[in-house]
Amino acid sequence: MSYIQQGTPIFRKTSFAFFAAGFNTFAILYCVQPLMPEFTRDFSISPTIASFSLSITTMVLAISMLVFGSLSESWGRKPIMVISMLVASVVCIFTAFSPNFHFLLAFRTIEGISLAGLPSIAMAYLGEEIESKSLGTAMGLYICGNAIGAVFGRIFSGMLSDYFGWHIAIGGIGIISLVATLIFWISLPPSQNFKSRQLEIGKLGKSLIDHLKDPGLVCLYGMGFLLLGSNVALFNYIAYVLLEKPYSLSQTLVSWIFLIMIIGMFSSVWTGRLVDSQGKQKILIINLLITLIGVCSTLDSNLFIKILGLGLFTFGFFGSHSIASSWVGQRALRNKAQASSLYLFLYYSGSSVGGTVGGVFWSVFGWGGVIGMNVGFLILAFILSACLSKIVLKSKKVTKVA
Repeated sequence: MSYIQQGTPIFRKTSFAFFAAGFNTFAILYCVQPLMPEFTRDFSISPTIASFSLSITTMVLAISMLVFGSLSESWGRKPIMVISMLVASVVCIFTAFSPNFHFLLAFRTIEGISLAGLPSIAMAYLGEEIESKSLGTAMGLYICGNAIGAVFGRIFSGMLSDYFGWHIAIGGIGIISLVATLIFWISLPPSQNFKSRQLEIGKLGKSLIDHLKDPGLVCLYGMGFLLLGSNVALFNYIAYVLLEKPYSLSQTLVSWIFLIMIIGMFSSVWTGRLVDSQGKQKILIINLLITLIGVCSTLDSNLFIKILGLGLFTFGFFGSHSIASSWVGQRALRNKAQASSLYLFLYYSGSSVGGTVGGVFWSVFGWGGVIGMNVGFLILAFILSACLSKIVLKSKKVTKVA
């Protein structure tokens, strides 16, 4: 088998292709988040209903990822990823012409299904084609593309909507995503080490159930659900707070607040280094504590403290997520890729549930209600981390006795 090595032209092309792919996926996925106040106003709907524009996409994305990951074992890697990106980009442009909110939700549903073809396969392709010593760099560039795409999608759509309306904002994201798709298609080499396998639904279902029988993995899946649920709820409704009095910020200024997400790139690196020296359990608790302090800080009426709280929350969130997601791969003894897919399924399901339920708390109790819900989510995450620590400690004792 021949593997792609760092420093070669083909490695640079592959890394650039996956940077563009990550950018495409997350720009399309999150471009509607700063536009929710406009949907509320233009379609005369509640903030909770407006949140469906993101929640429905992440929910069908979560479900579809389990399907696409399995299909790629038989159909190949690159073809599905290219078609996935192309369909999502074209449908994003169609979304800009939605005459009403029902059409917008229908297009966003199709986007969620089509977007799933990339994240469910990307890591499998990189693991098969990149040599092990170079895999960390290639994976890092892909995740960097995810982060930059998520930030760009939010800021770019928020700024465009302020001047030209949400139709132009979503259309602009779709056109940029088409360019990213073209770059991916031209730059990515075909799979060299992929071997097609027969699709066996029975074995797939059995291995999924086996993962859910592991209480440690269940704790990690639950944490992923709660972490992204609290994140999406917080950032879905902070725009409503900042657009209203006493802040009365413009849509452009509010969209720039999403630049805080860049902090996640640094916190993931910082967390990784500390985990190596201090251990996963200890650093996970510290990150969850930082997340909780950040959430509570956003209750302060002072704008500077509120934004500082968002920054602390983001730092702790990405640190906690990086530990939980990597821990899944280490804990699963077999079918590691499927175990990770199951984590992502619960992770994005949390986004849908947290984003929508957060809207109910916002409508009934205001910003304090959203924060109360998030505090509840994070307390549950603390409980799950404590249970996980006990499970790990118990398994170590069993191993020593054996």
